[in-house]
Amino acid sequence: MAKGTTEMEVGSDGVAVIYVVNPPVNALSIDVWYSLKRHYEEALQREDVKAIVLTGSGRSFSAGLDVSVFADIHKPEQLKDHCILIEAMTDIFEDAGKPSVAAIDGPALGGGLEISMVCQARISTSNAQLGLTELQFGVIPGFGGTQRLPRLVGLTKALEMMMLSKPIKAEEAHELGLVDAVVSPNDLLNDARRWALDICESKRPWVRALYKTDKLESPEVAREILNSARVQSRKQAANLQHPLVCIDAVEEGIVSGPRAGLRKEAMAFQELFFSGTCKSLIHVFFSQRATSKVFLGSQT
Repeated sequence: MAKGTTEMEVGSDGVAVIYVVNPPVNALSIDVWYSLKRHYEEALQREDVKAIVLTGSGRSFSAGLDVSVFADIHKPEQLKDHCILIEAMTDIFEDAGKPSVAAIDGPALGGGLEISMVCQARISTSNAQLGLTELQFGVIPGFGGTQRLPRLVGLTKALEMMMLSKPIKAEEAHELGLVDAVVSPNDLLNDARRWALDICESKRPWVRALYKTDKLESPEVAREILNSARVQSRKQAANLQHPLVCIDAVEEGIVSGPRAGLRKEAMAFQELFFSGTCKSLIHVFFSQRATSKVFLGSQT
């Protein structure tokens, strides 16, 4: 039986709306990723589709990777195959000839935020919570988060969000530039559709977060910020290596370019996935929430 899916509807305006459907918080299971890929490729191929809106069913965008993935994947080869698929899909999202806009209500955490950052814009409601919370599970963001978040909000804020696994609210996200507009829940889909068409018609900029540089500090300042983050991390969690690995992935992107950063991030994520620290933290997480289903990125 499939663990979640996606659904797509195409309006008369030429916008395809793709819904992540995996209640209660639209966790990104492997089945969801594959279904999303199929629908996205269909939208790109259809002549009646001009632009795409990605959203979640109900009142949640996506609370992140389904933690059951940790129990379902036992071999590095399995994980590598899935990661290659997701990396290819994010490349398609970001570089496709049709713009995508993420319409965010409720949580966009972990992989949920990462997939939204691949879109050319993000529209949210005031109920939105956005964050990269993977470090609390012993891994680092593995779907481009270490590269795109600093380019959207600046290095200092991105490191704070990742190191503390602390989501931010919609208004702050808007002030930082992570969200392009905050609208009412009733207007969310219509505004996202209009925004996507505006990009298609060159009325709004076509932004590829991976290649943005205006929020990045100079190399000298960036080095100071990164070194300060390492010192702070060693003070707060001297025995944990994965926060330092996360900082290293961010630095690789700044020093050697975002593509190099993505490669380092992917390799690190796959190594940490099978680490003793990750297994221990996932075990603790399941033990604390033994009576409810949980998701990577979920704060509840």
